[in-house]
Amino acid sequence: MINNNNNKNNIKFTAPDALERILKAYGDYYDVERIKPAPPFVAEAVFHSHEEQYFLTRAATIAESESHEYIFFALEKDFNLVKLRDLSKTAWETGLARIQPNGNHRNSDIALIILTDQAAPDVTKQAVRKIRYYKSYRWGFQGWSHFRLVIYNAASGDLICNPHGREIRELVRKNLKIL
Repeated sequence: MINNNNNKNNIKFTAPDALERILKAYGDYYDVERIKPAPPFVAEAVFHSHEEQYFLTRAATIAESESHEYIFFALEKDFNLVKLRDLSKTAWETGLARIQPNGNHRNSDIALIILTDQAAPDVTKQAVRKIRYYKSYRWGFQGWSHFRLVIYNAASGDLICNPHGREIRELVRKNLKIL
């Protein structure tokens, strides 16, 4: 948990303002959908990557790999542990429905970024760390999926994440200028 109440240079954003800044950052590399995201989310971002290794010409392909990332954004006013579990499960299931593993599939990560104006006391670092989802396809030969979770509490300026959400937490931290 990052607590920034002591820093005078720190700017606190409301949850909707934070959402705008984060979506702008993701818009450079991801396909951001705000018009018709999967319910109950306010936006989603999708990234697809395809890599090939070949010898001299493309006809002599040695290896291929595909990576995908599905990020869902939720904006919550009164946020509690029950909503956290429901949103996490919905994001995981929605992301899994989009994954099509095959021989070239390496990984498909599913992430959820929750922005809230006020979180209930039961949404603690320990509760968030316990939310973990993982799936391997054909014992890992056709890739795997991890679940990443980040929560921004606008009232306190705290960022909480699960173990796989550290990278996303850093991106959110930098875009919201949280030191």
